[in-house]
Amino acid sequence: MIEQLHRLLPGILLCVAITGVAILLQAVEVHFVGQAYLEALVLAILLGVAVRTAWMPKPRFIPGIAFSAKFLLECAVVMLGASVSVATVLALGPFLLVGIACVVAMALGVSFVICRVTGLPLRMAILIACGNSICGNSAIAAVAPVIGADSDDIAASISFTAVLGVIVVLTLPLLVPVLQLSLTQYGVLAGLTVYAVPQVLAATLPIGALSNQVGTIVKLVRVLMLGPVVLGLSLLARDLRTDPAGIHTNKSRPDWQELVPWFITGFLVVLIVRSLGLVPQVALPPITHIAATLTTIAMAALGLGVDIRVVAKSGVRVTLAVTASLIVLGLISYALIRAAGIP
Repeated sequence: MIEQLHRLLPGILLCVAITGVAILLQAVEVHFVGQAYLEALVLAILLGVAVRTAWMPKPRFIPGIAFSAKFLLECAVVMLGASVSVATVLALGPFLLVGIACVVAMALGVSFVICRVTGLPLRMAILIACGNSICGNSAIAAVAPVIGADSDDIAASISFTAVLGVIVVLTLPLLVPVLQLSLTQYGVLAGLTVYAVPQVLAATLPIGALSNQVGTIVKLVRVLMLGPVVLGLSLLARDLRTDPAGIHTNKSRPDWQELVPWFITGFLVVLIVRSLGLVPQVALPPITHIAATLTTIAMAALGLGVDIRVVAKSGVRVTLAVTASLIVLGLISYALIRAAGIP
C-alpha cells in the first residue's frame, strides 16, 4: 500500500498543483471582473495541455497522472449520483430517453460512413465512430480489444477525441446565445455531444446548475449505450479480432466491466440510494464539492495527456473525419431538441 502510494504521489501532486493554479485563476477572475468566465474545470484542462505541450512529464509522474485521469474521475462520477434522483431521470420523458438511443445509433452509422469515405481503415473508422457517438476515450478503450485494433489506431483515435473534447468544452457554451437555448435545452445538447461525463460538467457549469444536472443525466444515459454497442460488436465483428497472421484472438467476448463500467454501476447505486432518501440533505453539499474538486483534478490530468504535436502528425484525413462526425452529431442532437419540443 505504501509503495503504491509512493508510486502514484508525484503525478497526483502535479495534477493537484495544476488544479490549485486553476482555482486561483478563477478566484482572480471573480475578484477583478465579478464572475468566472472560465471555470476552474476549464482552466485545469487548458493548463494541463499547456504544461504537456511545453514539458514532457518524467516517467515517475505517469502513474499518478493516469490514476487521476481515470480512477479519480470515475470516483467523481459515482459521487455525482447523489446530485440527482430517479424522479429527475424519469422527468426527461420516454420520448427523450428513446431519442438519446436514436441519436447514438444515427451518429454511429453516419460517423462510420464519413470515416470510410475519407479513406480511414475499417478498425479506426469503428473506433472513431464509437468515440464520437458514445463517450470518447472510454468507448475507444472498450471497443479496441473487441475489434482487434492496434496501438496506432487507438493512439490516433484517442488523441483526436482528447483534443476535440477540449475544443467542444470551450466552444459549446458560445452556442447558447446564438441558438437561443434554454438551460434545459443546452443541458441536453451538452449531454448528447460532449465526450466525457466530467467534460459535461466543464461545459455546463458556467451556464447554470440546471444545465449541469440535465447534461449529466443525458450523458449518463448516452454512456449506458456503450454496453449494447460493445456487445453487438463482439458478436458481429469476430473476423476483425485477428492478429496480422489472421489468427483469431482468445477474447471472443468482452468482460462484463467493459459492457457496464463500474463507475456507471456506482452512479446508479448512489442515485437510487439518494432517491430512497437515505442520503441526508446536510451531506449533499460536501459530496458535491468533493466531486467537483476530484473532477477538476481529473481534468488537469486529462489535459496532461493531450500532446498537440502528436495529434498534428495523425493526418488530415483523421482530422476531417473526426471533425465532420462531431458536427453531424451536433446537428442530430439539435434536431432532437427541436423535435422533442424541450422547453
